[in-house]
Amino acid sequence: EIDGPEVPLLDGSAKLWVEAIASVGLVAQPEEENGEMGRWGDWEIGRWGDGEMGPKNINDEINTHINNTYTTRPINHILKPKLRTENSIDQPIWINQGDAFVAALPSPETRFTYGIDFNLPAIGNQWHSWSPETESFADCIAPARTFALAHQIDQLREVGLIKGGSLDNALVCNESGWLNPPLRFENEPVRHKLLDLVGDLSLLGSFPQAHYLAYKASHKLHIQLAQKISELSLSKTNFSS
Repeated sequence: EIDGPEVPLLDGSAKLWVEAIASVGLVAQPEEENGEMGRWGDWEIGRWGDGEMGPKNINDEINTHINNTYTTRPINHILKPKLRTENSIDQPIWINQGDAFVAALPSPETRFTYGIDFNLPAIGNQWHSWSPETESFADCIAPARTFALAHQIDQLREVGLIKGGSLDNALVCNESGWLNPPLRFENEPVRHKLLDLVGDLSLLGSFPQAHYLAYKASHKLHIQLAQKISELSLSKTNFSS
């Protein structure tokens, strides 16, 4: 339950959220009256009994109580999205703003690729590509923390933002380097931007099969892409009916 104007920043990543959700488990949302699944209805409720348990420790195995039956659940499969191969992207979608862009391209697999470019030696030009079909979200993407540029912090606070921000929940850098190392990944900043993209596109409920590509994008561009995909999906549904 949230009683304030902002979602808690916690450690600046999605790691603690993934672990918290894993500790209670997931259940499918009931169908709505029109027979359609709710917003989260297309998310798989984990992989049950497939033997892919991973390391035997408390962080990788969570006992969850679903339908009155305790089931051992690997954290690596928490919030594993159901990939909508039957509703794949069949034509390129591009959204640009200056030299920044976000796109959804036809692809034989679902993949997310992100690039950033900052005029600071600590960040510079970084790229990362991730597939939910082959790599763990909990291990490879969720732990990546948000980051900030030292010279922007005072400006943000003056307009009432990042009130809960500190060196404990964000990576901060200046011309000399990171003020609070070490990083969790060599390219942690771009992984966090990829995390942002996955989170924003999750508003769709599930991901149509596509290669999602972004460069120097923003939450605004991410949401515009989600809206465009939703519009195309709706038009396909109306045409087929």
